[in-house]
Amino acid sequence: MTTRVRAAVLPAVGAPLEITEIELPPPGPGQVRVRLAAAGVCHSDLSLSDGTLRVPVPAVLGHEGAGTVVAVGPDVTHLAPGEGVVLNWSPSCGACPACSLGEVWLCANALTGVGDVYARRVRDGADLHPGLNVAAFAEETVVSADCVLPAPDGVPLADAALLGCAVLTGYGAVHHSAQVRPGETVAVFGAGGVGLAALQSARIAGASRLIAVDVSPAKEELARSAGATDFVVVSGNTAREIRALTGKQGVDVAVECVGRAAAIRAAWDSTRRGGRTTVVGIGGKDQEVTFNAMEIFHWGRTLSGCVYGNSDPARDLPVLAGHVGAGRLDLGALVTERIGLEGIPAAFENMVAGKGGRALVVF
Repeated sequence: MTTRVRAAVLPAVGAPLEITEIELPPPGPGQVRVRLAAAGVCHSDLSLSDGTLRVPVPAVLGHEGAGTVVAVGPDVTHLAPGEGVVLNWSPSCGACPACSLGEVWLCANALTGVGDVYARRVRDGADLHPGLNVAAFAEETVVSADCVLPAPDGVPLADAALLGCAVLTGYGAVHHSAQVRPGETVAVFGAGGVGLAALQSARIAGASRLIAVDVSPAKEELARSAGATDFVVVSGNTAREIRALTGKQGVDVAVECVGRAAAIRAAWDSTRRGGRTTVVGIGGKDQEVTFNAMEIFHWGRTLSGCVYGNSDPARDLPVLAGHVGAGRLDLGALVTERIGLEGIPAAFENMVAGKGGRALVVF
């Protein structure tokens, strides 16, 4: 029996989102139906909306969410209705070359499901695709059982939604990619949802000085509440200001969470000789960063990309739950507004303007 729910549909690349009714089929073999408690509005959703990242359309976006299983399909024996789950938009196949190396965040088959038809729009019967596998911008969704993980005990489901992308990415960027060590100095570029998670994670890692960098002066209080010891407003002298704060040496680690060429270059320039720069932000193909051969030799820095925080959700979610339970990680502090489905377009506009942290759709 089909189920009708409300969802935010992207009808075409660059088009406004439509809040409309969709029709979900019952879960098939290996699938589950999940009633969403909350879904975070991530910059990647904006990138899907404007075409920076490509997915088949029309689609239901949203990839950071948590909820309750309401039905399971045939052959699903490890999940049952009533269980709380966190959505995992990047399930690993376990068999491709990346997975065989343990690099599950680079799984070659993680996004094969985005081309599937998973639902239909009620008003015209149009086929709908799940934007990044899980289609979390809806009251309910039907996903592969591989796309859900048990929600951590003691974490409210609305807060647990943030674990599915922002926190796994920010935490992983600091602990897995940059491998921040106690006593090191860290600069985080971008104080949005992922950046705030990275700030908290660098504090957990024992960073001695933690510099937040953002275009908006209004984010200083938010950044300091996440652990920043200093705050720098983006200018033509950003790297120089950061170096001045670190005895003209530069930081040990820079984490770039913006995805703009200028921010990546500034992050690189703010890092000390022999330091590490990790790029988390997703930029367009037109965002070109240039280096000359002499500076690469002279500075001896490491520049690395970072996909999904280089995280393994099955391994890392229990670790993050431990930090939440111990009071070291404050999920609620990442959220600057709680909205309904109708509030997603405005949340997109705020991201473009550099405003706020994480907007959370609460159902």
